[in-house]
Formats: sequence, structure tokens, C-alpha cells
Amino acid sequence: MSSTHPMVYIIDDDEDIRSSLTRSLGKRGFEVTAFPSAEAFLEVHRETQAVCIILDYGMPGLNGLELQEKLNAAGFTTPIIFITGHGGVPESVRAMRAGALDFLEKPFRTEVLVERINRAVQLSVAAQALRDKTLDAQRRLRVLTSREREIVDLIVSNPANTTSKEIGRALSISPRTVDHHRARILEKMKIKSIVELIEVALNAKPPTA
Repeated sequence: MSSTHPMVYIIDDDEDIRSSLTRSLGKRGFEVTAFPSAEAFLEVHRETQAVCIILDYGMPGLNGLELQEKLNAAGFTTPIIFITGHGGVPESVRAMRAGALDFLEKPFRTEVLVERINRAVQLSVAAQALRDKTLDAQRRLRVLTSREREIVDLIVSNPANTTSKEIGRALSISPRTVDHHRARILEKMKIKSIVELIEVALNAKPPTA
């Protein structure tokens, strides 16, 4: 994803809306790909690198809320901004509870939409940074042997009892052997302390919703 030209997807059955938003957002530095229906979007995009999806609620066929449900079920995390000329309070509440970033009623000012998109950019950047940290932590842990992973798990599960003697007792090995493993763990993972080890191990666990 380019930080200078964020990608935005527009899904709306109204050609005038698609053209107007594509033109307006393009002038403001966004790359835009527009789709006339939810079905057209699903046919082309199995994964998305967009910073957000601008989604019409009241489309024929698969409507906006139904598409949101499908995307959520498939594990998509791209922020959705609903736009609608038909939805009311129940629909907006349902969309927001399902994770929508906002629910804008037509007509709306382009500046308001751009503000919401910029918020989506911030969320996408933060989410990518978190994913990168998780992947880096998982990569570091993969270089360890099964015994070394056992020691890491013991340290993380009970940080207050991390002496070599205690770990050795738990694993039925000598404290000296534990010392050797601990040194190898820090060396392999390129870290300097047990505190840092615990932080990396915790970062390796994907955040729960």
C-alpha cells in the first residue's frame, strides 16, 4: 500500500456517485477503484490492499450490510464507510456493531468523507505495523528448538519463577543445561534480556478481536 496514494474501493450501483467520488477523491491524492455491485467486487477481489471501502447500503442484489457480513466472515479487516440514501438508525447501528468506521447519509460533503478516509488510513497503518511486529516475533521464535520453546513457554507463563533451577526442575534437566539453553535462546532471537524475550513471545500471538 502506498503511503502517498492510498487505495480506496467504491462499491455503489449509482454510476453518477461512482464517477463523482472517483473524480473528487482522485483530486485529493487517492487511488480509486469503483465497482457497480457487491457481486462485481467479490468476483475480482479475494483480498484487498485498500485502506478503506466506501460501500453503498441500498444496492440491488447483495446489499451493503450483506457484503459486510461476507467480508467479516472471510476475515477481511479493511475499514468500511457506509454511504446511503435509504438506511435508517437500525441499519446504521447494525453496520457499526459489525465494525463499520462510519455510516454517512447522502448527500454528504466530500470533506466529511475525506476526513473518514484519512482516519481509515491511520487505522490501516497502525494495523500493518502490528501485523509486522507479530510476524517478526513469530519469525524469531521459529528458529528455536522444541526444548528452547518449552523454556520460553515456561518463562512467559510464569515470569516470577524464571530461575534456571526452577525451570530445570519443571523440565527434569540440570540448571546448567537451562543456562546453556537460555544463552542460545537470546543469541538466536537477537535479544538481550528475559524481559525482551517475554515481550517478543507475547507479540507473536495475533491479537484477538
